[in-house]
Amino acid sequence: MTPDPAAEAGACPATRPRLILGSASPRRLELLAQIGIRPDALRPADIDETPHRGETARDYVRRMATEKAEALPLADDELLLTADTTVSVGRRILGKPADRAEAAAFMRLMSGRRHLVLTALALRQGGRTRLRLVETRVRMRPIEPAALERYLDIGDWQGKAGAYAIQGAAAAFIPWIEGSFSAVVGLPLAETAAMLAAAGILPETQGDAA
Repeated sequence: MTPDPAAEAGACPATRPRLILGSASPRRLELLAQIGIRPDALRPADIDETPHRGETARDYVRRMATEKAEALPLADDELLLTADTTVSVGRRILGKPADRAEAAAFMRLMSGRRHLVLTALALRQGGRTRLRLVETRVRMRPIEPAALERYLDIGDWQGKAGAYAIQGAAAAFIPWIEGSFSAVVGLPLAETAAMLAAAGILPETQGDAA
């Protein structure tokens, strides 16, 4: 009988690296759970997220994911996954708004036009860090002033890149996307699953989870 590589891998858990999620985001934890991945530990990184002068959104989000990965301690048997998501309108980077006024400005800028959501993944093991960038185009319908004020009152813009979460109240403003929905939420699942599988991290079965 030909040996089953997956069964053999399951029979030898010591060969599986410990997965560390370099984030405190509950959204990323929930997304991993959707594909049967449960990190062994959470280890959020604390870095300066200020864009460099003249830095493009793509370069910025790649740098953020990489710096998060490099800022955290890592044991020999650990694999670290970090990610960063940002919103870009033209050359402008829309990070997390500082207050309601900035959130309103971001939403007005995106109203009635398309913007780009960029999520970079970094996977670090030993001395090697692999990087992947996922781009999703999103269109917002024109947002009337009264609708914008109601949205701001909800407070869903707080702590969100671009002042919105696609899975939250702002979904009412988004009729169209092209690309990965989960990447806009915070973690592109197809790309994440492929990177983790290549490193030996596979979805858990019900028996594994128990």
